Amino acid sequence: MSFRRKPRVSLKTPEQLGAMRSAGLLLNRIHDEIEENLRSGMTTADIDQISRAVIAEAGAKSNFLGYHGFPATVCVSVNEEIVHGIPGTRVIRDGDVVSVDAGCIVDGWHSDAARTHIVGTARSEADRELVDVTRGAMWEGIAALATASRVGEIGAAIEDYVAECAGERIQHLEEFGGHGIGRAMHEPPDVMNFRTHDRGPKVVPGMALCIEPMLIQGDGEFDILDDEWTVVATKGGRAAHFEHSVAVTETGIFVLSAADGGKAELAKRGVMIAEEPSDHTATGR
Repeated sequence: MSFRRKPRVSLKTPEQLGAMRSAGLLLNRIHDEIEENLRSGMTTADIDQISRAVIAEAGAKSNFLGYHGFPATVCVSVNEEIVHGIPGTRVIRDGDVVSVDAGCIVDGWHSDAARTHIVGTARSEADRELVDVTRGAMWEGIAALATASRVGEIGAAIEDYVAECAGERIQHLEEFGGHGIGRAMHEPPDVMNFRTHDRGPKVVPGMALCIEPMLIQGDGEFDILDDEWTVVATKGGRAAHFEHSVAVTETGIFVLSAADGGKAELAKRGVMIAEEPSDHTATGR
């Protein structure tokens, strides 16, 4: 009798996590530049150009560009678009909900993070709720990782938070979730945003995980456009997406793609961050 083994989770040394921190800091700068320049009247392609410029200036590489044929360095998803929107000629308007998912590679190590913005004045309180709850859900999931024994506890914490804050007004994008990260952008394990029967692997030092709730107003139904990338809500609801890359170390957790390592947000949730991983260049695995 044979048993199918789950893919092995790659564990990183402290030095390798330090290299990933460098990638995370550059990605944080990409997101900051986009946030500072995002305005009504620009196109989604303009957002991609900002990302390209920062990556080029740093001498880094994009991990989105060319990934399974993806043609840009960022995913830009507007309003009903949930994730994987391809930058192009779509013009951003006041009140739009704009999600930007980005990543980069520094010295062979990957980072991945997403932010959602309301451009100008929100069109409704429901839009504000959507963005606030999604951002909060990400941080609740990250905080849960600090004490979790299994990866599945992250999704349970996210689900409970969304239900408590929004009831059935906001639903999860099912069939999509977070993942491990390291020498590749997507590594085992899967990190779901809701409870599943699979408890997931044990949480151990050396893990690096992307935690990324994707939430939709309404019933959560979705479809994929003919471009085979853009995931859209089908019942008129808008969507939001937040993500950070997070390391598990011997002394706790550290948010690799946050400027302060997650200190401020995690302190609100009673979690102290670990020591910042060494920034020495890592080679190999």
